[in-house]
Amino acid sequence: MHTSVAGPAVTVDLRQQPHAHALERAERSLGVVVDRESAVVKRRSVGARSDRETWVRLEVQPRESLGTRGWNGVEAAEVLRGVAKPAWYRGVSWLDRDAGLMWRADETQLVTAAPVPAAGVLRHAPELSESWWETFNASLDALATHRPAHPATRHTAFLTQQRITNLITRMFGADVDTTIDEWVAVHGDFAWPNLTAPECWLLDWEDWGAGPRGFDAVCLWMGSLAVPELAERIAAERAVDLSTRSGRLSWLYACAGILDTETDPVFTEPARHRAETLLGRPR
Repeated sequence: MHTSVAGPAVTVDLRQQPHAHALERAERSLGVVVDRESAVVKRRSVGARSDRETWVRLEVQPRESLGTRGWNGVEAAEVLRGVAKPAWYRGVSWLDRDAGLMWRADETQLVTAAPVPAAGVLRHAPELSESWWETFNASLDALATHRPAHPATRHTAFLTQQRITNLITRMFGADVDTTIDEWVAVHGDFAWPNLTAPECWLLDWEDWGAGPRGFDAVCLWMGSLAVPELAERIAAERAVDLSTRSGRLSWLYACAGILDTETDPVFTEPARHRAETLLGRPR
């Protein structure tokens, strides 16, 4: 009897690994030339401006991960209406069997506003106009009207009820009722590097899908804790979502994640305080 043996897990980090061959294939397939000097290289994606005044984003995943996270999210996000996101024009994907990698390239509308911040943790309050906040709120309101059949992805795994239950229970005890009663469309990776200013655009839609109501708001709140007044503003702007059962559980899940992985008191102290408030437990 023949028994197949799985090979070693494929690691991906385009900041360290060569990817010029994949970028050249994307150019040929999409009929564009990208500006290498404008390229933004991340762990699993490369984005660059094209000669057609569009944006080309190249993404890679180990072949084995295709069953555990999304893949054509940027294309599928075209169904979303009322959301300030770049329009999708065309895409192409292919399998590199020898390397065990899946590649995908998408051509989208070019956004010239800069990410807030370009990378890393937000440490200083950005200058955001009232019109920025209006677009921000209108986009999240519109997004929540959609009910996708596929789950959002968070940290390389699907966002599911079981995943939420497991973390909350492990961190806060089995007496917490973790049942989410409102599943709506969420971005999934709602962080400041995926938002722009001075115009508000929501970028990088590869991970979007169904998640608890309020999930995106708490993700951005979590990424704003080093700027307390900004975290408070987000909580105030999205209070209608965060006051719901699902919003409170989203918040508790976010706090559990911080307390499970972080050691910096800038993040752990407000997370602990918020969790105690949500649970109705005295400090």
